[in-house]
Amino acid sequence: MMNDNSYVEVMVARKASPLMQILKYVLFTLAALAFIMGFLGGMIVLVIACIVFGVAGYFVSLNASIEYEYQYCEREITVDKILNKSRRKRVAVFETDKMEALAPSRSYHLDDYRKNTNYRTLDFSSGTNEQPDPTYTMYYDGREKVIFEPNSQMIEAVKNVAPRKVFTD
Repeated sequence: MMNDNSYVEVMVARKASPLMQILKYVLFTLAALAFIMGFLGGMIVLVIACIVFGVAGYFVSLNASIEYEYQYCEREITVDKILNKSRRKRVAVFETDKMEALAPSRSYHLDDYRKNTNYRTLDFSSGTNEQPDPTYTMYYDGREKVIFEPNSQMIEAVKNVAPRKVFTD
């Protein structure tokens, strides 16, 4: 049996959008073409276009590869967003005391919450349509609906501190 001080960490890679992948390659190709044509033709406008396309391609490539890291520690679930396997940003912290319910996304335990459409949806899942559905939905603090993919150890750790709020169906 786990205690309140348990620590669980889960990494989930977000499915890359095909549009973002194509856009990344198009922008870098345009940057290369503008660079070559700018120096061959001596046009400063094309060199500036090269810089603009290169910077845009960089930011698109950051958002093309996204991973989420969930951490459960001391009654808190934190979610970090990792961009391009190099930049980390904390995107959310959820306290188990303010959690209303946590269950598989298709669970009947969440039917009462689905009726209320005032929840802001936060999707920290991989975005794949796997069967069976690996996602869990957490309703938090009367305002947020959080979709994520915890593993069984994380579910058990949260269930140990909030047994009436966590359902595994």
